[in-house]
Amino acid sequence: MKERCTAMSRPFLSTEWRNLVMLNYAVDPAVLQPLVPKGTELDFWGGNCFLTVVGLRYLDTRLLGIPVPFHRNFEEVNLRFYVRRGTSDGWRRGVVFVKEVVPRTAIAAVARWFYNENFVRFPMSAHVRLPSETEGTPGSVEYRWTSPSHTNVVRAEFHGMPSEPAAGSEEEFITEHYWGYVRQRDGSTSEYRVEHPRWRVWPASSAKLDCDIAEFYGQQYDRALSQLPTSGFVAEGSAVAVLRGERIPA
Repeated sequence: MKERCTAMSRPFLSTEWRNLVMLNYAVDPAVLQPLVPKGTELDFWGGNCFLTVVGLRYLDTRLLGIPVPFHRNFEEVNLRFYVRRGTSDGWRRGVVFVKEVVPRTAIAAVARWFYNENFVRFPMSAHVRLPSETEGTPGSVEYRWTSPSHTNVVRAEFHGMPSEPAAGSEEEFITEHYWGYVRQRDGSTSEYRVEHPRWRVWPASSAKLDCDIAEFYGQQYDRALSQLPTSGFVAEGSAVAVLRGERIPA
């Protein structure tokens, strides 16, 4: 269910996340355990722990409501996994980012400074083609980023009309996380909230990740990300608000 902002919680970042390619891979929990922020625990679905490679577009991006010239529309590819934190109101389900790629240095610098996220900058491009019901042609979404040793690609093809994920499905688990958790330099954990409505998705008819995994992400992720994904889909996306982070109690 969508987490709602209060009148006092002004978004730090407002934008649109659109045309999200999401490829999901089962991974040995031991690979992720060293990265789990203090105060959270790994979140499982169907007995599995997941890594997700996400490619997406940011549109009309604003910081504290102010558009930043030449930095409003851009691509991102990230690698993330899933955690949860118990509170008096129940479980807060969130994501932890392993690495995030953007095409502009200023974007990476701001994200590292304010959130301590692992952002890096490389040249990027995107190609989006939505399916045509009248012509019967499939859709495709592709994101590319060029690292020193490889041109990396995440891509999915799909067709038909999008729909909301079924209750209890893997697609619902992957998309319905509304918190972010970041380990800070002193070992504490910052928690921030992400606001968006439920997304409609297209199941992928084909999907691929072409990446020098060991070189770009690390040898520990090579086994998981070299497999076929357990699922792949494209999410329409929506307007998004990211709130300021707060330290959680030790």
